[in-house]
Amino acid sequence: MELWLLNGFSTATLALMVVGGVVLVAVVASSLATRRYPALVGGENNEMVGVVLSLFGAIYGIILAFVIVNLWTELQDAQKGVAAEATAVSQIVRDARAFPPDTRAAVDGAVRDYVHAVVEQQWPLMRDGRGDFAVTVAKMDAAYDALLAFQPQSPSEQAFYAKALDSLNDVAGQRRNRILVSRGELPVLLQVLIVGGALVILLLTLLYGIRNRNVRLLFVGSVAALIGFSLLLVPVLDRPFAGELSVSPQPFKESVLAQFW
Repeated sequence: MELWLLNGFSTATLALMVVGGVVLVAVVASSLATRRYPALVGGENNEMVGVVLSLFGAIYGIILAFVIVNLWTELQDAQKGVAAEATAVSQIVRDARAFPPDTRAAVDGAVRDYVHAVVEQQWPLMRDGRGDFAVTVAKMDAAYDALLAFQPQSPSEQAFYAKALDSLNDVAGQRRNRILVSRGELPVLLQVLIVGGALVILLLTLLYGIRNRNVRLLFVGSVAALIGFSLLLVPVLDRPFAGELSVSPQPFKESVLAQFW
């Protein structure tokens, strides 16, 4: 459901749906609560509710800040990992220029097939949270085979061969990390804590009495809007390869790899 929403709607639409929905529910709930329990408007329990709201708000804010910062860091790491993988692939193509024409053609062909498999087959699977190692296993093996079949003779060929092999090993490592990140998600316990904490704070705002109806609805709506944005931001950052703000495969299409498109 989460991935379907991220991939099926723009970020602006999701913000309107989530934030608007939370604010609407909170405002309606506040109106119904004060109508059902008129004593709430008097604010007789404001002192106690205010203390509890401040305490819960501080704890929830710390937890939410920790989660968001951690998810943002993981998103940045995923972007850097993709760029590093594309750079390593480009380096293999550059190093292969020092090889004989047949070996160079074999290496270029294996790299071309790998890049196309990553962008055209593996990326859509990662967007759906189904990153599959099998999609690029054969392409990766073909690149290794192309290098292993070549026996460098001159010192120059040996130097470029060692660099190409190191770059290919880097590609293999970054590929694994990329797929594992696309499969990962926030632990269920943290998801429950974030959603549950949001509900508790929203319920506490309903108990805070304000005689002026417009001010009360503005107070409840403002808190609900902040909660809604937080609830939207967590899944957006939690899925780095899904949604409008996802990590792009563009690094694979740039630089020396542009010849493969």
